[in-house]
Amino acid sequence: MGDQEASLYVHVPFCASFCDYCDFYSILTSPDDERLNLYVDVVLEEIRGLIARFKVDRVPTVYIGGGTPSVLGASRLDRLLGGIAGILPGIPASAGRISATECTLEVNPESVREDLLEVCRDRGVTRLSVGVQSFYGPSRQAVHRAGESGLLDERLSMIADYFGDSFTADIMSGLPFQDETVLLRDIEKLVSYSPGHISLYSLTLEEGTPLVAHLAESAAKCAVPGAALGAAPGTAGGTVFLPDGDEADRLWLSGRDALEQAGYAQYEVSNFSRPGREGRHNLRYWRMENWLGAGPGASGTLIDDEEGRGIRYTIPADADTWLAGGAAAVNEILDRPTLIQESLLMGFRSLEGPDTALFEKRFHCSLESLILQTLRRWEKRELLAPLKSWERREALALTREGLLFLNTFLAEAFAELDRSLLKKEGSDSA
Repeated sequence: MGDQEASLYVHVPFCASFCDYCDFYSILTSPDDERLNLYVDVVLEEIRGLIARFKVDRVPTVYIGGGTPSVLGASRLDRLLGGIAGILPGIPASAGRISATECTLEVNPESVREDLLEVCRDRGVTRLSVGVQSFYGPSRQAVHRAGESGLLDERLSMIADYFGDSFTADIMSGLPFQDETVLLRDIEKLVSYSPGHISLYSLTLEEGTPLVAHLAESAAKCAVPGAALGAAPGTAGGTVFLPDGDEADRLWLSGRDALEQAGYAQYEVSNFSRPGREGRHNLRYWRMENWLGAGPGASGTLIDDEEGRGIRYTIPADADTWLAGGAAAVNEILDRPTLIQESLLMGFRSLEGPDTALFEKRFHCSLESLILQTLRRWEKRELLAPLKSWERREALALTREGLLFLNTFLAEAFAELDRSLLKKEGSDSA
């Protein structure tokens, strides 16, 4: 591959505390943890090496996630952001500011301070991603989410003062003790701070998380038909009720409708924004554009648009080994069938659908030619944009209601895709 464009994801694998539902790779830390200083040195060197290795000459977006990047504190964050600004190719950094079109930093409200916000603003961070999840105390306590509602109010006001509407916040549906009234109140309160973007996620019970283990232990002691239950973490003898599947779906739909009524348009499965405030970095993921990943647990994907093939590397999720220089990335060659499938998997998550022009450039065939029968069936069900719009290349996408059945659509599309690729392989070898 020659010189190319790629976004940059930086994984900061440190948290001050763990949330019971989270399965992202992270390790506990404290402000005096010397590993935080070493992390900044090692990740900057890794970024420099990745840019050189893959001959990246343009970095349009940067996303610093975790973990909890804000636990680095103002001084270390200043060094990290200033270091990235000096490394990135393309437009020269101005006075140590990151020059990317969009630079997002994840923060938890409890670790936000004015000095940290000043560093973000001065170093070129254009957007903050704030982990709220809920303002409701019992729900937060049940999943060990740090921070009280009053603190959230204070820190969100501070963020809005520094960044206006240039921040996104997460709200979660299906939490313990949450009903429709609680969720809608959470959304109303969050909207009052005027973020430009809101993500609405359904609670997912991930194997290996404390929440799943806790519910399993409690269910064994006290079996109740219907909803899953258990003793509330951190409480004496309380019970946690999680909604069943149908109720969880209804909750999320109520949240979706409330966000749209508040002026936030859905543009992806879980993401809503005001006009022009879509997350550019994540849009690049859904379009299957190149990205670099740095930090333990991160991965990167680089695709040759002419050949329709690529490489993915994954850095082992082992911070201590990585800090010691012993965590070699694992490389995976992405062949044409794999990338075609991933293009469908990612592209149909958004209401704009896959980038059909990029698809045809990479794979030298149209998406319609591979899964036409699936597309026709879903168009007849009015869950896919009408056929006439494909011809104008306006959209090849699921409708707003179609997104609710994304997994079913993908299962049908992948089955037809396998048949199409097998048939094409046979004709090519004949």
